[in-house]
Parts: sequence; structure tokens; C-alpha cells
Amino acid sequence: MEYLLAFLVGGAICAIVQVVMDSTKLQPGNIMVGIVCLGAVLGAVGIYEPFKEWAGAGASVPLLGFGNTLFQGVKEDINTNGFMGVFTGGLTNAAAGITGALIFGYIASVIFKPKL
Repeated sequence: MEYLLAFLVGGAICAIVQVVMDSTKLQPGNIMVGIVCLGAVLGAVGIYEPFKEWAGAGASVPLLGFGNTLFQGVKEDINTNGFMGVFTGGLTNAAAGITGALIFGYIASVIFKPKL
């Protein structure tokens, strides 16, 4: 059931984003930044964590989850390092995901010859 719920929630998030992309003149990059910011805002007001507990990977994998991860890292680092945590916390908390994306992207580019 957890897999089905994650699939349905993640798919619903992606479907909503696709509707926004199709019905507005916003560029995809602007929409992605907005989704990351929305995840951070939902984390700040305390809505995202209960949603993530209920939906599992369906809520933590999309860009909403990345925004919440950045927010949580900033919040934790501000508590330990003060104002400098605003600049260091988000990337410290999301470093594993960013590193994984870079490494797997590089491996894919070595295995599959990209066309220019």
C-alpha cells in the first residue's frame, strides 16, 4: 500500500504541475523554482512534515521535498551556527542528493553518448 500511495501522491503532484505548465505562460524554470519555494514555505508553516509522513516517498521525492529539505537544513544550521546557517544549512542538508544527481548524471553521460 505504501508504494501505491507514494505513486498516487507523486503522480498527483506532477499532474498539478503539468496543468500549471500547460495553462500559464510561465517558463518551466520559473515553475520549478516556485515549487521548491512552496516546499520550503509548507515546511515553515508546519504542513509539509505531516504530509510527508502520510505520503512517504510520493511527497519527499518531487521538488516540493527538495524545498522542504533545504528549509530544514537552514533551520537546523541557524540554531547551531546563527545567521551563517542561512547560507550553509540548505546545501549541507541536501548535499547527498545533489552529489548523487551529479555522479549518476556523469555516469549516464559516459555510458550513453549524448548528442549535441
